[in-house]
Amino acid sequence: MTRPPFVDAHVHLWDLAHIRYPWLSPPFDDSGPNGSTEAIARNYLLDDYLADAGKWNVRGIVHIDAGAPPERALDETEWLEGIAATRGMPNAIIAYAPLDSDDVEPLLEAHAAHPHVRGIRQIVNWHINPMRTYSPHDVTQEDDWWRGYGLLAKYGLSFDLQCYAGQMAGLAPLIARHPDIPVIINHVGMPVTSDREGVTRWRHGLQTLAAFEHVSIKLSGLGFVYRDWTIEQVRPFLIEAIELFGTHRCMFASDSPTDKLFAPFDAYLEAYHTLVADFSEDERRDLFGRNANRIYRLGLDL
Repeated sequence: MTRPPFVDAHVHLWDLAHIRYPWLSPPFDDSGPNGSTEAIARNYLLDDYLADAGKWNVRGIVHIDAGAPPERALDETEWLEGIAATRGMPNAIIAYAPLDSDDVEPLLEAHAAHPHVRGIRQIVNWHINPMRTYSPHDVTQEDDWWRGYGLLAKYGLSFDLQCYAGQMAGLAPLIARHPDIPVIINHVGMPVTSDREGVTRWRHGLQTLAAFEHVSIKLSGLGFVYRDWTIEQVRPFLIEAIELFGTHRCMFASDSPTDKLFAPFDAYLEAYHTLVADFSEDERRDLFGRNANRIYRLGLDL
C-alpha cells in the first residue's frame, strides 16, 4: 500500500543554546505529566526531525510552541521564521501567548505579522492531581482568559487546545461564541484513564466539542494516555475520536520529539498506518495530510 503524503500536524524544534526551556532544564525528575524529560533535553533541529521521519513521505510540518518562557515567545517565532525562509519548513507556526495577560494583544499582533504564524497555543491542562496538572489553577474559567481568547479572530488566528476532558464542557460556551476561531484539540483529548470515570469524562468532553464544526482533533500524544502504550490499548481512543469528528476533522501527528520519551518515531507512524489500513484511500489521505493542509492553511499541493 502506497503511503499517503504526511503533513505532521504537531512538531517541536528547539536550540537550547538559543532559548532556555524550563521543562527541558535540570533538575530532572519523574514528577510532572511527561515524567523526566532528560532524554530529549538536547537540541532538536529540522535535520534531526527529518532524520526521524525519513521514510514517511513528509510534505510539511506544523510547529507547535515548545514551552518557551513568555518573554521569549516572540523570539521562538522569529527563529522559526528564519528556518522556514531558508529550508521551506516549518510550513506553519503555532505560537505561544498567555491569553489571560492584560497586555496580550500586542503579542498576538506581533506573532500574526509573521507569514507562517497560523495560531496560538497556551497549554491549559488543569488537574486536581499535582502529578497531572500543568498549571496551579484552571485559567480557562477566568474572565481575562476569555477576553484574550476572543481577540484571536481579530488577527486571523486559530487556537490549539491542550486541556483535560473535565475542562471541555466549561469551554463549550466560549467555543460556541466564536465560530470564527478554529480550534484544534491536541493529543486525542488527553484522556486520564486513572481518574474515576476518566474514559467516560473524556468521551462526554469530546462529544460536546465535536458538535462544533470549527473544532478538529489531532490523533497524537499516545504516551500521555499510557506511557508504555500498545496499539491495542490506544486503538479504542483513536477510533472513537475518528467516529466523533469524522475523517475530515482528524489529523495524525507525531508530537516529536516529546513523544519519543515513550516510543520511537516510527512506532507511532506504524501504529497509525495499521489503524487505518482498511480505510479508503481518500480517508487516509485526509487523515495523514489533506486535513492538516486545509485546517492550518498551508497551501501545499497534495
